[in-house]
Amino acid sequence: MTPGARVFALLMLLCACTPKPGEQTVTYLDLDCAKPFKDQVAAIVAQPQLVPAGTVGSEPYSYYSSADGHTSYLITRPGSPAHPAIMIQRAHNGVTTTGCAYGSRKGYDELLAYLESLKTWTRKAGIKK
Repeated sequence: MTPGARVFALLMLLCACTPKPGEQTVTYLDLDCAKPFKDQVAAIVAQPQLVPAGTVGSEPYSYYSSADGHTSYLITRPGSPAHPAIMIQRAHNGVTTTGCAYGSRKGYDELLAYLESLKTWTRKAGIKK
């Protein structure tokens, strides 16, 4: 698993968090694939209580997660076969992944399949007792 994928998977593990009593629930933007890529990216990153995970190594993605851990965004950067594209994962009774393919549909489909595969990823044996 690549370092970026590990970060994204870790962000999604945070999705198990629930608001504390008295905390206000924040609603995060859904994707609107009719909006231009740059406009949608600007709207996403301007949201309050969105935690940027930044970039991981040389991976061509930027990651953002809601403070409550229920919503995560993956925004492609130049160099990604799917660029330009945006993915959103929402945790509620499981994790759903959707997105907008502005560029290569094949690259987008491969990225989506990869993210979906992370939902079932488990660490194999290798821990010595």
